[in-house]
Amino acid sequence: MPIRLKPVDIVVIGLGAAGGVAVLPLARAGLKIAALEAGTWMPPRVFRADEMHNNIRNLVTTGSKVQREMPTFRTSESEPAMRPAVHPMMNAIGGTSIHYWAQSWRYHPWDFKVRSEALRRYGASALPVGSAIRDWPLTYDELEPYYDLIEHEIGVSGKAGNLKGTLDPRGNIFEGPRQREYPMPPLRDTEFTDVMMSAGKKLGWHPFRGPAAINSVPYRGRPGCALHGYCDRGGCHVSAKNATSVTTIPEALKTKHLTIFDNAHVTRILTDRNSKATGVQYLRDGKEYFQPAKVVMLGAYTYENSRLLLLSKSAAFPKGLSNNHGQVGKHYFGHWAFVNVSALFPFDLNAWYGAMAQSVEVDDFGDDHQDHAALGFLGGTGLHVSTEKHPIASAAMNTYGRAPSFGSHWKSFVRENAGRWVSAYLQNTSFPYENTYLDLDPEVRDPLGDPVCRVTSGPKPNEARSMAYGQDKMEEWFRAAGAIEVLKTPSTGPILSTHAFGGTRMGDDPETNVVDRWGMSHVAPNLAIVGGSVIGTSSARNPTQTIQALAWRTADHIIKNWRSLAS
Repeated sequence: MPIRLKPVDIVVIGLGAAGGVAVLPLARAGLKIAALEAGTWMPPRVFRADEMHNNIRNLVTTGSKVQREMPTFRTSESEPAMRPAVHPMMNAIGGTSIHYWAQSWRYHPWDFKVRSEALRRYGASALPVGSAIRDWPLTYDELEPYYDLIEHEIGVSGKAGNLKGTLDPRGNIFEGPRQREYPMPPLRDTEFTDVMMSAGKKLGWHPFRGPAAINSVPYRGRPGCALHGYCDRGGCHVSAKNATSVTTIPEALKTKHLTIFDNAHVTRILTDRNSKATGVQYLRDGKEYFQPAKVVMLGAYTYENSRLLLLSKSAAFPKGLSNNHGQVGKHYFGHWAFVNVSALFPFDLNAWYGAMAQSVEVDDFGDDHQDHAALGFLGGTGLHVSTEKHPIASAAMNTYGRAPSFGSHWKSFVRENAGRWVSAYLQNTSFPYENTYLDLDPEVRDPLGDPVCRVTSGPKPNEARSMAYGQDKMEEWFRAAGAIEVLKTPSTGPILSTHAFGGTRMGDDPETNVVDRWGMSHVAPNLAIVGGSVIGTSSARNPTQTIQALAWRTADHIIKNWRSLAS
């Protein structure tokens, strides 16, 4: 029998970007929190400015739980599901916010009402065939105060492009209106970003410095960025990259209301006959525990959120927790269409090291910022160029047909040109589809004997056309900057994305959604779910800040409605 622990007010599963944010307002409200994290602390001293360690050997993760539970993946129901070589996520206090790129974007107002805006502007034919697009149950204006909270609590550097309706071309003029300026200025310019900024303006576009959850100046006791690089795959040894492990979690611990149980492997969420969650069962140090709680918050990332719910069967939930309407795992999608655009220049770019978020962005073609009537797709693509090149990766450059791929001529070409090429990062709007979903794999199991999550996600013409259009625009930008060669790699199709959405979609209708507009289960009233799994449509930008704003909003709702939720 599991060891029964002393009850708490709320148990939080996962201390990554979402759960690691939610614990702060909950702790400040005086609620007693038990936080269960499958990983442990990663102190700054373990992070290395070492390309071999971070990028080649992938040694930044803590523990092997995430690899042993890696989802399987297939592009259609007729093919076997396979496992990728490496899972893109990690277990740790702070989660993947430790080693992500730290791009910290707000979604655009259009992203919250894609369906209604598409119907209004283009008609029903604009909706991709087979898509399951629904408007969000909230608007940008409702989430804006929480975006603001995150930017100042976490610490985001950038320049406002729309301050209370006043546009500033130094920022993103396409963004929704914000009430305050960023708490820090953007990360510094480089020769390369200056070249790309000038080229974008020459084309008549609106380039700007991208926002980053990285200190550009000292902020709240943490230093400014040292610009040594390795933000693409590693943690920050000076704590200038604002993972929740150095921002919200330490602040929550100061209240004395948060207790963290690390290396805790959650196996089930338990419920009573009245459909209420009663607590969480987990393994730690070879022993099994049961943590009773008045409210349960699930923030174990998109794949594990659905898997844990489907595994948590009971008399009240025979198909899995919160799955009475068969919606858990449905409407999954990701930023999965990985493509590349690289360019060779006739001069050195000085793009070494720095940070991936030390960037120049173009948002003219993102979301619905242009008329899509004649383009053949809905949504758009954000264009991103940045610093942070490393020697090994640079030596693996394409020769653009100017040299062979091996031998002495290749070596000479690389020596001369390794600092003259760069690749772009393109992010496009993605949508859920009826045939894209998560479920439990009937064959592959983890070491405990539980089935792993299975991902079914096939190619979608709408997103492919959108990305191809974005590649053409990226080539135009590179050419305007002086590139002599541009290589566009076709989309590889779906992958096990780090930007994964859906599975517990948010919406007002319990028949087609798992959680309500506040992130609370429609059928298990004291179960909260946070993370990308509640998101119904993506932006052409990275989702972390939106995930964090939603998590704070869910925590705020729990605080304001504590009496009814805990009764």
